[in-house]
Amino acid sequence: MLYEDLRLIHEDVERLEQAIAERTLEEPKHIRHRLARDHEISNFLSRIQDQSQRALHIYNDQQEARTQEVQQISTGDPFEEFYNQLREIKSYHDRNPGERVENLERAYKRVDGARPGLNGNVDDMFTGEESYGRFFDLTMLHEEYLNLPGVKSFRKLTYLQYLDIFDIFTPPRCIITRQQKMTDQYVAYVGSLAQYLESFMRRTKPLEDLDKLFRQFESEFEQAWEEDKVEGWQVSASQTAGGASNGPVTEGTGEGIWCPDCQKEFKNPNVYKAHLTGKKHIKAVEAKAQNGSAAESDSNPQNSAQRRIERVVAEREFRIHKLASAMKTEREDTRVNVERKAGMTDRERQQELEALFEEENAFAVENPNGEDDNDDDEEKVYNPLKLPLAWDGKPIPFWLYKLHGLGAEHPCEICGNFVYMGRRAFDKHFSEARHIYGLKCLGITNTSLFREITGIEEAERLWEKIKRDKAKSDEKSEAFEEMEDSSGNVMPKKVYEDLLKAGML
Repeated sequence: MLYEDLRLIHEDVERLEQAIAERTLEEPKHIRHRLARDHEISNFLSRIQDQSQRALHIYNDQQEARTQEVQQISTGDPFEEFYNQLREIKSYHDRNPGERVENLERAYKRVDGARPGLNGNVDDMFTGEESYGRFFDLTMLHEEYLNLPGVKSFRKLTYLQYLDIFDIFTPPRCIITRQQKMTDQYVAYVGSLAQYLESFMRRTKPLEDLDKLFRQFESEFEQAWEEDKVEGWQVSASQTAGGASNGPVTEGTGEGIWCPDCQKEFKNPNVYKAHLTGKKHIKAVEAKAQNGSAAESDSNPQNSAQRRIERVVAEREFRIHKLASAMKTEREDTRVNVERKAGMTDRERQQELEALFEEENAFAVENPNGEDDNDDDEEKVYNPLKLPLAWDGKPIPFWLYKLHGLGAEHPCEICGNFVYMGRRAFDKHFSEARHIYGLKCLGITNTSLFREITGIEEAERLWEKIKRDKAKSDEKSEAFEEMEDSSGNVMPKKVYEDLLKAGML
């Protein structure tokens, strides 16, 4: 009964697509409900992929069986074939009497506005500190970091400082040396940190193609490793030349000058230069050269067991850095939240928790099925023509829409290419703040003369013409203005001012 299986698969896929479309139309206000909806859609998409794989398997790998089934129905007695299939169905249900009947029509359909799996596992996915994916919760990893080799001897790093440097693995901000990174404790730490960040991204972004993003991270690391460009894990020049050193490439606090031959750090550059000519330094260089030549004959550092361990650690550090860069918003929000809580008293923290608890309970009491606050929003308004809504929230009649010409578009370049629907809204906008502000940005002050002007170039030409006409009118008015001296002589204003300056009046 392959064709019946195919029909059932296609029906299931269509029901799933319809369920996804219904949930996509919603936009829950609470972040918990939004995450629950996204995870529900993600589960539906996974089922669509599984069902599609089943259908492809039947189409591609069972073509002969499908052909045989069609021949049995078309060439033989149809009634006999019908009763044979009926006996198979009855026999199956006799063997499985307790199996539930699958009703695809109701499987993904909501009943009375309820949200299937609204709470689901979303509450269990996040800790209280994470606040449904808004903040990181790195407190346990911070404690683990403080117990790493190389960190214990330094001053204790606060949680706020740790949030700034947890994805930095190179000096001077990283105080852990390359040798200390090879310990089992550090390998476990970076593995836990990378796993947490990846899990956090999967929990907060269930609808994104994260597998593709992680594969991109892996390919970038592979390329950087092959080209020896992974920061902090490059093969040193001494190893490549044959004078390999068993010590790390970069050591110390990163503030002074490190001597890899003597495994010593110098704060003063002059002391370091004097040290280079000393007997101890020369002996250390000779000893390292001998050890390096012996190590070169044993194995290539690129293929050694130590290099393979370095690759594992470097890959985890690279992944942590990429994941932290992809979640900058959550990281910054976490920092702000930690700073805010640090300035609160115990009583204020308790009051905040009680307020959040009461808010959640109030929402649950008012909306037991996870419905929105406004009951009128439950009914989906049928508006295929995208008509404007009236005061009651329903579309206006189509004849009224045509009467006011609301289907006509009137763009205005001065308003930033904003499109006004209908002549009435277009005429009204010339006296609104948006259009006046656009004219003032063009240097136009007399806005009353620019009605019906929507183009920037046209408005600038008109403004230039207005300014020229005004300048000409000012010149004419000055030419016709006359003055009278003390003797009663009448003359143009310009002549009068010239004579007055010359002292002839």
